[in-house]
Amino acid sequence: MELRDLPSVTELISELEPDGWARAVNTEVARHALDQARGQIQEGGSPDAVDIARQELARVGRTRPGSMINASGVLLNTNLGRAPLHPEAASAAAEALSGYGNVEFDRDSGRRGGRGSYVHDLITTLTGGEAALVVNNNAGALFLALAALATDRQVVISRGELIEIGGSFRLPELMGAAGVWLLEVGTTNRTRLGDYRQAVGAETAMILKVHPSNYRTVGFTEEATYADLAQLAHQHELPFVADIGSGLLDAEVPWLDGPPPAWLEGEPAARQTLAEGADLVLFSGDKLLGGPQAGIIAGRRQLVDRLSRHPVARGLRCDGSTLAALAHTLELYADNRGAEVPFWAMASLPVAELEQRSKACLDGSGIDGEVANNQSVVGAGSVPGQTIPSPVIRLSGIDTDSAWRALLTDEPAVLARRKDGDLIVDLRAVPPDQDEAVAAALARACRS
Repeated sequence: MELRDLPSVTELISELEPDGWARAVNTEVARHALDQARGQIQEGGSPDAVDIARQELARVGRTRPGSMINASGVLLNTNLGRAPLHPEAASAAAEALSGYGNVEFDRDSGRRGGRGSYVHDLITTLTGGEAALVVNNNAGALFLALAALATDRQVVISRGELIEIGGSFRLPELMGAAGVWLLEVGTTNRTRLGDYRQAVGAETAMILKVHPSNYRTVGFTEEATYADLAQLAHQHELPFVADIGSGLLDAEVPWLDGPPPAWLEGEPAARQTLAEGADLVLFSGDKLLGGPQAGIIAGRRQLVDRLSRHPVARGLRCDGSTLAALAHTLELYADNRGAEVPFWAMASLPVAELEQRSKACLDGSGIDGEVANNQSVVGAGSVPGQTIPSPVIRLSGIDTDSAWRALLTDEPAVLARRKDGDLIVDLRAVPPDQDEAVAAALARACRS
């Protein structure tokens, strides 16, 4: 094969039939494919430029933002975007994105207004805080609190709470970036109130407690309570900031029937943490709250005002679509409809219903397998070590890796999980109207 046998860029694009793709993407894919083909010809090969381009276009397509079916059994899957929004919240976000709105406009005065004031009012109603502020994520909320309240001064924290979360994000590095001095107290597994008491001095600006929401320490452990730390901080006229992480609004979970789920044991909640004396609580919007990505700050008005006036606050602020989605999510709780939030609907799905759906899905796929008892997890650094009983579809005696990858490259893509050589499909985080799509994808993946 000679170089002159290769098609031109225009000819190659016409062969691809790449409907729905931007012209610049088509051109770049065609040029890249031709470059590969030239290299292979120079090495004595006979490449098919069209086939190379089609494979490249498929690869690019898999990186394009799109929807996936989460059959992994991880309800808040960070890599899949964490909490899915309630349809009302998603609709509100879409409406905010497609037009103008009162993001920062006071309709009564006709002048500039406070950004997110309605959302802040909802947060204070639901948590019992005096004031609230919303930023773009919880790491941003913590950074802002540190920068506004403790720059060039000392922050006291337990050694057992110096967490690292996904993406190699480490709390000590964030504190250093905020310009505060980190003072570790206690040990990895035991930090008593006395450890904090001995550490507080003239340079101390804050006592910080961070809930280790992506791991659990068991055995010979001890930690100071929120109430004790609040009392100590106030004795020294210091703010006590509690980063509770996962965003549980109320430990009583009043939006669900019956007692709180067993898997929530030990998970701190915003309302109770404030009631125990925390001056500020910080938590995520897209975890147990079930809303969009956001960092939520609630607590004493004086401190929230200091945070809102700090220059960093502007760099961390949310856009109108996030505020709209968050407002509608919070309204569900305020209207005693929290059980409708997709996360809580998934987490509280009865085992019998899930078992029935799993059997129907397996039957619909026409492949051999079984429905077996298993466990789902909340995920996204929430309630570590706790699981939710879940029947799953278990497929054995197949090429698990090939089937798993085939599901990922299908349309729509399905994320399952692999365990002990089996392919596990967990429908707890799958909307019922997607069961048929999962069955069809399984049929294709396991018969190919």
